[in-house]
Amino acid sequence: MTIREAAEALRARQFSSVELTTAALARIARLNATLRTFITVTAEAALKQAARADAELAGGRDRGPLHGIPVAVKDLFFTRGVRTTAGSLLYRDFVPGHDAAVVERLERAGAVMMGKTNMHELAYGITSANPHFGAVRNPWNVEHSPGGSSGGSGAAVAAGMVYAAMGSDTGGSIRIPASFCGTVGLKPTYGRVSRYGAFPLAWSLDHMGPLARSVRDAAVVFDAIAGHDRRDAASSRHPVVDTVPEVGCSIRGVRIGFPENFFFERLDADVESSVRGAFARAESLGAVAVPVRLPDMEAVAAVGRVILLCEASALLEPHLHKRGQFGADVLALLDQGRLLAATDYIQAQRLRKKMQREFAAVWREVDCLIAPATPTPAPRVGDHKVRLGGREEDIRILTTRLLRGFNLLGLPSLGMPCGLSAAGLPVGLQIVGPAMEEALILRVGAAMEDGGLGIPPCPTS
Repeated sequence: MTIREAAEALRARQFSSVELTTAALARIARLNATLRTFITVTAEAALKQAARADAELAGGRDRGPLHGIPVAVKDLFFTRGVRTTAGSLLYRDFVPGHDAAVVERLERAGAVMMGKTNMHELAYGITSANPHFGAVRNPWNVEHSPGGSSGGSGAAVAAGMVYAAMGSDTGGSIRIPASFCGTVGLKPTYGRVSRYGAFPLAWSLDHMGPLARSVRDAAVVFDAIAGHDRRDAASSRHPVVDTVPEVGCSIRGVRIGFPENFFFERLDADVESSVRGAFARAESLGAVAVPVRLPDMEAVAAVGRVILLCEASALLEPHLHKRGQFGADVLALLDQGRLLAATDYIQAQRLRKKMQREFAAVWREVDCLIAPATPTPAPRVGDHKVRLGGREEDIRILTTRLLRGFNLLGLPSLGMPCGLSAAGLPVGLQIVGPAMEEALILRVGAAMEDGGLGIPPCPTS
């Protein structure tokens, strides 16, 4: 059931928000010990919120499509009076005195907060194999990774525990779990959603966005959380519009770019065939496929890695004397960042501006791009290397390779499922558009979803 279907059923009195929340809590209780999707479950508070939602709807107050709907947030978003750990021992006892902007806006929209989802430690990794709170497992196959760093959010949505969950994306951390878990994940334009009250990883790369069961559900959540926030220095003043695609929306005549370089190199065969099939589906719906040669995306990704290494290490510098409180993989990355010179960071930021100007020319040729999200389906838990195209690849670098560049460029990117691998694991694509064009990429995704693109429900859901 999608958010919109549940919202209609609530208003038709087919069930109450309390019943919906009780069912979600029962599902969390049954699956969380295996999947480790939640660090903290706020059952009592959720039931009170649900009862209030029912009372408001009965009294004629309707806050919109999220009113009474169970959701969750990644455990780096501050929640007043509720522990917020960022998946780290550094913050295991931290209880904020205020909510993150995203939490404020979700509650204003009437959503029912179920708790805080597990994640890769400090949001600095792609596996969500958290050494302190347990490794999150993929609902499609518990021997496989759910991706990260927002792995708990992706797995919770895929497993049917909540209707949507908030994630953060600094180098792919929303779109990787979307790809591996078969959900929809939206990384908005940089600054489109406030970062206030969320533990940062890299100031100039962090994006906040939702994971959901469908494209329109992602749009519903995005509309609730987007908008200017004076407390975030990077917050955009771009007007908030209704981005939820209408039923039967058309993409006839939309110019969809087919990348001729970079994105279709070094791909798993199942990923390549699924994404090419998605292009064919878009063309069958009237879109125009336009071959396009992109700027040097390998260089874009490399510049993004330099900036992330530097900003993350600078941000966590005050804590680095507490070496025993970091997981080995995160500590290694922080140490790498400390070895980079200030001139490397400055040159990377200079190159970033140049690359943004170069990429802007792409939008004169096409309206959006479709590309693979991750080069492979979900790897096994604990794997660090994978063989692809006759060569051994580092899973972390490989998994972020096709995604990281759009954090550097600040462009909106929608991740969505487009098929299953031979092993029965989800395959994901991404739809990328110009800055502030979330409505466009959501319309393209919804039309393709309406046209049959997607996967069956997760066996665990």
